[in-house]
Amino acid sequence: YGVIGGAGVGIMYGAPIATSAKWFPDRGGLAIGLTVGGFGLSALITAPIIKQLIGTVGPLNTFLYLGIAFLIVLLILSIPYKFPPEGWKPSGFVAKTSSASPLVSVELDRNEMIKTGSFWALWFTYTIGCLAGLMAIGISAPAGKEVGLTAEIAALAVSLYAIFNFVGRPIFGALTDKIKPKAAAVLSFLIIGTASLLIYGVREKIVFVIGFCLLWLNLGGWLAIAPTATKIFYGTKFYGKNYGLVFTAYGAGAIAGVLLSGQIKDITGSYFSVFPIVAGLCLLGIVIALIGLKPVKRA
Repeated sequence: YGVIGGAGVGIMYGAPIATSAKWFPDRGGLAIGLTVGGFGLSALITAPIIKQLIGTVGPLNTFLYLGIAFLIVLLILSIPYKFPPEGWKPSGFVAKTSSASPLVSVELDRNEMIKTGSFWALWFTYTIGCLAGLMAIGISAPAGKEVGLTAEIAALAVSLYAIFNFVGRPIFGALTDKIKPKAAAVLSFLIIGTASLLIYGVREKIVFVIGFCLLWLNLGGWLAIAPTATKIFYGTKFYGKNYGLVFTAYGAGAIAGVLLSGQIKDITGSYFSVFPIVAGLCLLGIVIALIGLKPVKRA
């Protein structure tokens, strides 16, 4: 299930993002952010349904029914999917190419992209953003118990986290268009680092919930910063292949984050020891972003 289901999600994930990037060159960041926002918000819809199904028909039948439902729904939703005609632009749209603009009209394929310093800076900052976010988020339940959250508050907080995860995507997508990927990345790392230090230092219930809302906001934010930066730096012609490679950073960050948080708990005896390390990773991310996240110059 993990391999086949994960492969399916990975293959499908890039299709709506690439489509949004091509249809909305004037507001690509916002369009991409709203598109991936659906991915983040889906848990609010599917989780109660899945919980009800498991209680009614059992887990195996739940997998069967979900598989049938997803197959039908996704096939229907795929029908209107298409790229705009070659060279299509929205009415009145003029590509911005000045040094002051974050939009740079270059088109690089995957082989050309990986030879640029900005690709590696983007890949590592994306990895760090996801690693830092998922290290903290992965321990939200046990850390919440350490700080004294009741089951009722924890359940309410989960819904709140999902909303912030959704909201972060269009916000940071639009911000990446307006203030450039470098500034958006630095802002995100500053918020993640500050939230982590507050959670670690204060250890009060309200600060814990607010801090985790900010962490979820920024994890969602990175899922918009990275695809928008890919469009800005390397264009839309080869966008699907390019972002497919950039997106491997999310997987690397997720695996490393979960493993590291578990190791830190085993060594220190407390989940809260994760948060200073998250803050340190954010500092590293800021340095990489400031040095390497810059538009590709034409030859």
